[in-house]
Amino acid sequence: MIFGPPKADCYVMMNVELPTDDLLHAVWEGRRIGPDDALRLYRLPLEELGMLAHRRRQLARAAAHGGRGNQIVTYIVDRNVNYTNVCNVYCKFCAFYRTEADDDSYVITFEEMDRKIEETIALGGSQILMQGGHHPKLSLQWYLDLLSHIKSRFPQVNIHGFSPSEFIHFRDVFGLPLEDIITQFARAGLGSIPGGGGEILVDRVRQRISPLKAMSDDWLEVMAVAHRLGLSSTATMMFGHVETIADRVEHLERVRAQQDQSKGFTAFIAWTFQAEHTKCKAPTVGAHEYLRTQALSRIYLDNFPNVQSSWVTQGPAIGQVALQYGANDLGSIMIEENVVSQAGATYRMGVADMCRLIEDLGYKAHQRDNWYHLLN
Repeated sequence: MIFGPPKADCYVMMNVELPTDDLLHAVWEGRRIGPDDALRLYRLPLEELGMLAHRRRQLARAAAHGGRGNQIVTYIVDRNVNYTNVCNVYCKFCAFYRTEADDDSYVITFEEMDRKIEETIALGGSQILMQGGHHPKLSLQWYLDLLSHIKSRFPQVNIHGFSPSEFIHFRDVFGLPLEDIITQFARAGLGSIPGGGGEILVDRVRQRISPLKAMSDDWLEVMAVAHRLGLSSTATMMFGHVETIADRVEHLERVRAQQDQSKGFTAFIAWTFQAEHTKCKAPTVGAHEYLRTQALSRIYLDNFPNVQSSWVTQGPAIGQVALQYGANDLGSIMIEENVVSQAGATYRMGVADMCRLIEDLGYKAHQRDNWYHLLN
């Protein structure tokens, strides 16, 4: 429970530069902080940083939903559908991609897509999260036909699809402006855009882990265009590889600035790098670092209404703890997930598991859609 703002004088024996009372009270009251403030907050004891993040969660939920918002934790029932694993950007952190020559490379058939969506609907699902590799040979018409097929067969299902890096790939391969491509995709059935491919929005980092992929300005440009056209999206961060803490803060600054301009992000999701079967052998970070980074994200992203817990990489127990470190959403039950699991994370949960974890903390569990409208 939170009874009042923490006091800075309890940290004087730690021999590190820590926040002053003024900064702690600014955070407690909901005021905006800057990059230098964030770096100082990051050095707080974990439980103190978590307390501040929980306070900011309360303020954000009260602003969005009144008193009822703080009683609710949401989840979504959807399925990750990877339409192809063929990719020509060869990210060092990815264990999912294949080349066209690999025996286990694939492009999904419409029949297989139908089967996956039918199973999702049968389990109470309202959305598919559709992403794939940067396939060098699939045509614009193939994508438009796929979207039109899904929307005509399953009009009740939101297509949350195609990360910004995919759209940059489409722009380069199809030779069309982003606005034209996203407009055509939306007319064919695309409902919203996931924040995949964000990694760390610092080009020096991106050049090391994914030099052939969209750079930071490209990622942000896709989001700006999508928001201008009326499509909402999420923002993400994959951390714990070659970046510094300052790089993480720069990433947060860039998505916060984008949100100030376009107000199109519905949520922020951070998760940790999973190293197994990848070419990037950076030491992975654990639950302590995950909770610290999520807490700081909630404090810094004062214009994001929702922060999602990443139980997929951390496991259900830490996913539950994360609800006390700034998160107000437990994410998806993940009927299917192929990318992170290829790198070693294989956790699974169902609706009953989600509801139990939420309600054990005293919250009310509610299923939501992509726009955080409650479905039950």
